[in-house]
Amino acid sequence: MANRWTIALFAGLAERFGTRSLQPSWEHESLTAGQLKRLLAEQFPEHADLLAICFVARNQAYANDEAIVESADELALLPPVSGGSGDSDELDPVSGSIPRYWISDKPLDTGEALARVYHPDHGAAIAFVGTTREWTQGKRTVTLQYEAYVPMAESALARIGDEIGERWPGTLCAIAHRIGTVGIGEISVVIAVSSAHRADAYDASRYAIERLKQVVPIWKKEVYEDGTEWKGHQLGPWDPTTSLE
Repeated sequence: MANRWTIALFAGLAERFGTRSLQPSWEHESLTAGQLKRLLAEQFPEHADLLAICFVARNQAYANDEAIVESADELALLPPVSGGSGDSDELDPVSGSIPRYWISDKPLDTGEALARVYHPDHGAAIAFVGTTREWTQGKRTVTLQYEAYVPMAESALARIGDEIGERWPGTLCAIAHRIGTVGIGEISVVIAVSSAHRADAYDASRYAIERLKQVVPIWKKEVYEDGTEWKGHQLGPWDPTTSLE
């Protein structure tokens, strides 16, 4: 008896396939993530090159090629992320506090992100702000378009904050990323960090942006005067399950 699988697609992958989800019928109830990708490559050989560099997400967490996935799982196939919806001022339903990690389709406010990390014992608070530049390698950019797997992206941002707290104890971090169309000079990402010492704040901020590029499922489409291009991971082979040294 065949089992219906549902696999969500994002960014350039959805564009390549011309659909937001695949629904293959396979006899298997469970597979490894690697087997799932191989079956899709057999079914869609024209996309085998792209499928080979994608990661499977199972229930909003990255699954390496040996991980078991089941037809009943919430599955997504994620192309390499680009490395930065709810409203940012809503209270977290669990903690009752204003969240420090959020994805928004509205303009981002640097002061708002900084306000969420201020602490009376901290002597340093800094913000990294990423904006859309007009020229990239000699090509004029008109706008950027960001897309995210929102619930997984917000969870990944929170995990970056947890990692920062472990590496630099006491340091606080807030990260906001824009989705949708972001014009020239507009803010796409804000990373706010506060710490007792400025060196820790600088180091944690750098760690946060590099980790965001590596693990957060956000994709960037550059719209040029003469065409468009999805920009994925640009730091070598993409493996979001590894740690930064």
